[in-house]
Amino acid sequence: MDRLLQLLDVIRHMDDHLANLSSSLGFWLYGLLFAIIFAETGVIVLPFLPGDSLLFAIGTLIANPESQLSLPLMFVLLLVAAIIGDAVNYLVGRSIGPRVFSSESSWLLNKQHLMKAQAFYEKHGGKAIFLARFAPIIRTFAPFVAGIGKMDPARFWMFNVSGAVCWVGGFLFAGYFFGNFPFVQKNFTYVIFGIIIVSLLPIVYEWYKATREAKAVVKNGPGDAGTG
Repeated sequence: MDRLLQLLDVIRHMDDHLANLSSSLGFWLYGLLFAIIFAETGVIVLPFLPGDSLLFAIGTLIANPESQLSLPLMFVLLLVAAIIGDAVNYLVGRSIGPRVFSSESSWLLNKQHLMKAQAFYEKHGGKAIFLARFAPIIRTFAPFVAGIGKMDPARFWMFNVSGAVCWVGGFLFAGYFFGNFPFVQKNFTYVIFGIIIVSLLPIVYEWYKATREAKAVVKNGPGDAGTG
C-alpha cells in the first residue's frame, strides 16, 4: 500500500519531482529517463510505469525557461530507448516462446496457443505493435507476444520504429508546446490523470469488444459471432 501511495504521489506531482531530479542530477537525468522508458517497453515485469504522462511532463520541464535540458537530445535518447526496449522484448519472446509453449496438454502454455499467436501477428501484427505504444501495460506485452508469435522481423521493426516516433514525439512535444499554458500549469495533476485515463480507453474498448463477441458466440454459435 505504501508503494502504491508513493507512486500516486509521484504521478500527482510529476512536474515537481522531475524539476527536483533535474536540479540534483543535471546531465545524468537523461540517463535516468532513458532507463525508465527502456524499462517500461523492454522489461516484461515493469508494465506499470507511467510512460505517457512522463513524456508529457518531460516536455513541460524542457519548455521551462530555467531548464538546461535539450529537446532534440531528449527526443533522440527517449526514441532510441523506446525502440530498443521493444526490440529486446520481441527477441526475448521469440527466443523463449517455442520452449514455453511446447506442452501438448497445458491449458495455457500449449502449442495451439502459440500457433494462434503466430496467426494473429501474421494478420494484425503491425497494427497491434503500433497501437500498443499508446496503451499502458499492453505496450509492454505486445512486442513480447509478437516475438512468441514469430512476427516477421522486418515488419516488426517498421511498426516498432514508426510507433516509437509517434509515441515519444507526440507526448514529448505536446508537453513542450502546451505544458506551460497557465490552465495546464494550474491543473497539471488533472491533466496527468486525464492522459492516463485516455490512454487506458483502448484497453477498455478491446475488453468490451472481446466480451461482446464472446457473448455473441455463446448466444448465436461460432458461425454468427461476426454478425452480432
